[in-house]
Amino acid sequence: MASVVEYKGLRAGYHCGYCDSAAGKASCGMWAHSMTVQDYQDLIDRGWRRSGRYVYKPVMNKTCCPQYTIRCQALQFQPSKSHKKVLKKMLKFLAKGEISKGSCEDEPMEPSMEDAVAGDMALINRLDLQCDLKQLGDNLKDSLQREVKKKGKSTKKEESKECIQSQDRNEEQGSGEPSHAVEVHAVPKPGKGADLSKPPCRKAKEIRKERKRLKLMQQSQAGEPDGFQAPREPKTKPNQPKSLEELIFESLPEDASHKLEVRLVPVSFEDPEFKSSLSQSFSLYVKYQMAIHQDPPEECGKTEFTGFLCTSPLEPENPPNGPDCGYGSFHQQYWLDGKIIAVGVIDILPYCVSSVYLYYDPDYSFLSLGVYSALREIAFTRQLHEKASQLSYYYMGFYIHSCPKMKYKGHYRPSDLLCPETYVWVPIEQCLPSLENSKYCRFNQDPEAADEGGSTDPDRLQVLYKKSILPYGVFKRQQREPGEEAAVLQYARLVGQACSERMLLFRS
Repeated sequence: MASVVEYKGLRAGYHCGYCDSAAGKASCGMWAHSMTVQDYQDLIDRGWRRSGRYVYKPVMNKTCCPQYTIRCQALQFQPSKSHKKVLKKMLKFLAKGEISKGSCEDEPMEPSMEDAVAGDMALINRLDLQCDLKQLGDNLKDSLQREVKKKGKSTKKEESKECIQSQDRNEEQGSGEPSHAVEVHAVPKPGKGADLSKPPCRKAKEIRKERKRLKLMQQSQAGEPDGFQAPREPKTKPNQPKSLEELIFESLPEDASHKLEVRLVPVSFEDPEFKSSLSQSFSLYVKYQMAIHQDPPEECGKTEFTGFLCTSPLEPENPPNGPDCGYGSFHQQYWLDGKIIAVGVIDILPYCVSSVYLYYDPDYSFLSLGVYSALREIAFTRQLHEKASQLSYYYMGFYIHSCPKMKYKGHYRPSDLLCPETYVWVPIEQCLPSLENSKYCRFNQDPEAADEGGSTDPDRLQVLYKKSILPYGVFKRQQREPGEEAAVLQYARLVGQACSERMLLFRS
């Protein structure tokens, strides 16, 4: 089935939710009555994005906050330190019901999705207090004894008396115990009042190596500790860091406090699982919109929810060489103890998993569900790649360098930004210096490079007119409406030659 679209043209001078400009936003859009997954893949590779059935493209050199399409190279992705903290926080919560205090350099998945909404503070404080009182006494002595073997963080290298902040690293070894900061003083250098009966200071690198050796020795002698079980070290590369999958899917104890299940449900009112969970999913959406985005109740009704997140123009496809779940639009539901606490709306396309939206229960903000779901979606992309080899990217929507709340997307490395003029992908590290100087940038440094997929023969564009399909070269001879040709040529330039020949442009 061919894609059928109705081009709506340029919309300029409306409110921007990123910089709060009253009339700074500009974009072109079209209504998609239906769309193939390949057409949408090609469109997002030209800077388009969908919201329900409405597909839009920012006018990059005119809009107040240029929105650059960003993709993460999922197969090469390595979680950062802050990402690992979020994953460990989730594992601790699932295993023992522990809730960590403070932030973990959280990165929201939406401009207003901040962890400022702390959820049930009484529960958080009560559980934290119980964990501290129960385990502080046992861990403090062990932490002090192991301190000589821990990595120290010096505040200033010049200071002879350094304060080393140590944390119990048991969670890295698989114990799942909470960490406690302990303040110790480093041994002074010889000749400056050093206590020669104590071991001399060593470099952090040496300490890390020794800790790794001790950990491997302990595991080989006594087996893995109870609780979280760390995956066995690879035989060929014992120093290789844990993969994203190992961090996400660490085994839980049999008596784990909570159970988390992630279900993939197609966006279809004919699907029984989608229909049976729709009411709970809608209630979660309303709760999220009102708490996180401060939307009034009348702006997050059933109509808005259905049109925005439960309606998609993408036609499901299930080719033999595609992923088992097929291509199309889906809800990834996060079920905690039999209740939905988050829903990630995604599109599975020939070359990527494209993140559309995330909404979650604000009571569980302490779990950093925006970051956690993004990491799960990257892992899911890698899983799909095993069956569909071309599917290897995770699209995170738009990167907006001028909006501080949206710059977090650049932390998922390696990632690329789409050049708004030539539509080639450029590593984000090469783009950032230019974006520091100007909101709008052409990332392709070759001044001779042009849009290779651009419109070269508009007459071959396909038009759907009075239930007939005809090339634009034939259609335009029948029409003399003012502005008709300009609108069609603008559409052809924005969608590119390939899409203009495949998609049907509806004209009345």
